[in-house]
Amino acid sequence: MFRKLKLKPILSALLGLYLVGGVLLTLFQKKIIFHPEPLTADYTFKYNLPFEEINIRLDDKQTLSAILFKAAAPKGIVLYFHGNARNVSKYGAKAQQMTDRGYSVLMMDYPTYGKSTGKLTEQAIYTNALHMYEVARKLFPPDSIILYGRSLGTAVAAELAAIRDCKQLVLEAPYFNMTEMANRLAPVYPYGYMLDFKFPTDEYLPKVTAPVVIIHGTDDHTIPLESGKKLETLFKKGDKFIPIPGADHNNLEKYPDYQKALDIALK
Repeated sequence: MFRKLKLKPILSALLGLYLVGGVLLTLFQKKIIFHPEPLTADYTFKYNLPFEEINIRLDDKQTLSAILFKAAAPKGIVLYFHGNARNVSKYGAKAQQMTDRGYSVLMMDYPTYGKSTGKLTEQAIYTNALHMYEVARKLFPPDSIILYGRSLGTAVAAELAAIRDCKQLVLEAPYFNMTEMANRLAPVYPYGYMLDFKFPTDEYLPKVTAPVVIIHGTDDHTIPLESGKKLETLFKKGDKFIPIPGADHNNLEKYPDYQKALDIALK
């Protein structure tokens, strides 16, 4: 009897901590998932590549900012959707690897990232990605457009490939979906109900008719290899999963196997 009475306040305290933790995760999920770095409207981009800055005024409150990196004699274009941190000023080096392989690169910033403005929602990101596809289509036919997602951007690229034709879908360090990622970090909450950002790559991939290439470091501590490998179970015939032995999330470029993977993905 004494033990039962003593347990009640302990259980109540634990329940209280659980509920508070759930509320905090729900309220601050955007800050946990996204790490934007805004830029002023007059910021001057500097790259070692020929480029054109693109700003699309969507409405009175929303501007879509992007950079078009220009290959010398492009055989096509890569729509590149970046990760969850900073802005396109960080990713110029990524573009160089693609322009060297004969592709121009169109890279957008998500709302609140860089010079892009507007409300940061999952649907807004998808809508802006579709605007980028429309820009690319004015330059190249679908069979010359590669959709390339990196980390957070893998779901964005997959969603676009599910509704628009392209030459190839490339996913670098992808995740199964955001709910699965949250469960990996703290598997004690019903994230399916809590998260406003689902990013269900697993739902989009089966709808993609273009060839798919996944590139993933075997020692990725941000998005574990196992999360990307789960997407391999959704592959159709001809899709490729290319592991990069020893690579972590942010050092893939250092590995010769990654350069070989890019040769396959951007052929």
